[in-house]
Amino acid sequence: MSNSFGRFFRVTTFGESHGPGLGVIVDGCPAGLKLDLAEIQQELDRRKPGQSQITTSRKEADQVQILSGVMDGVTLGTSIGMIIPNEDQKSNAYDNLKDLFRPSHADYTYQARYGLRDHRGGGRASNRETAARVAAGAVAKKLLSALVGSQTLAWVQQVGSLKTKMPHGQITLAQVEANAVRCPDAEMAEAMIAAITQAKTAGDSLGGVVGFKVEGLPAGLGSPVFDKLTARLGQALFSLPATRSLGFGLGEQAVLLKGSEHNDPFILRQGKVATPENRAGGVLGGISSGETLYGHLAFKPTATLFREQTTLTQDLQPVTFQASGRHDPCVLPRAVPIVEAMINLVLADELMSFTLANLDRIKKALA
Repeated sequence: MSNSFGRFFRVTTFGESHGPGLGVIVDGCPAGLKLDLAEIQQELDRRKPGQSQITTSRKEADQVQILSGVMDGVTLGTSIGMIIPNEDQKSNAYDNLKDLFRPSHADYTYQARYGLRDHRGGGRASNRETAARVAAGAVAKKLLSALVGSQTLAWVQQVGSLKTKMPHGQITLAQVEANAVRCPDAEMAEAMIAAITQAKTAGDSLGGVVGFKVEGLPAGLGSPVFDKLTARLGQALFSLPATRSLGFGLGEQAVLLKGSEHNDPFILRQGKVATPENRAGGVLGGISSGETLYGHLAFKPTATLFREQTTLTQDLQPVTFQASGRHDPCVLPRAVPIVEAMINLVLADELMSFTLANLDRIKKALA
């Protein structure tokens, strides 16, 4: 099982949904970066369960502890170790599911690969695992801010058939954090909350789309051919639970245009190379163009339903069951900080790669 990600800014996560806790090791963070524990905790608070009526009722403080790599609020250049204890495990809620394969879960596929599985909330396949990624992403966020001043923002763009049409350039963090569903469109947010509440009451679930953008990114990040920036972001974002499709720029809407309509001529804007519309979403040839990187990521409906379903047991016998436990009726609101974290992890790694590849050029520029 691959539990590590990145080349120069590398993270390794560990822990299960109902084990003692979760953790992450961050390697490659330069020495001298000012890192406040409160900044990491703030990101975890945005992801933690039990924060509203439309999320899981599991209560986890998700209080992160830094074990190594930081002294007096400054990184040492050595491995940064962090742990997040699990405090509200209720593994007995999964006892009746131990010997069956839940529909649309990883139960069967984990069993097929390893010959056994952790039935307690899905183990490593649980969304709980992403808490460790968010902690690491907070370090990457601070590094990006310090070195290039870039800012990553994600938001709920769609829940079911409900979709905001707000342009990404108008969306702010304050708008996103103003409501429980994290949709920047206040009117649409109310409708989304109502739809999620209705699905929860019915024992059902909803999927949707998270939009994202990165402003202030320099040109030149990403490498041809197999390590294009979009390819590396795709690997990172598709590693998140419940993801289904990913688009950059106009995404699938680009197929509706002719080449003459989709192409953006290069222009000068405030002395920098730019394009009038940025239809490509800030990436050309797999390398960042210096314009806003933007796109969207689709999530399927939560697989756990609190209603009767049919499935097979491990002995391949048909059975009817009803799930118990605590689950999000829609993963979208809590997915927002997770998407931001994964994007920042990729960008921090790419920035370190870019710096190494252009070290001589950078030294000459600074001389």
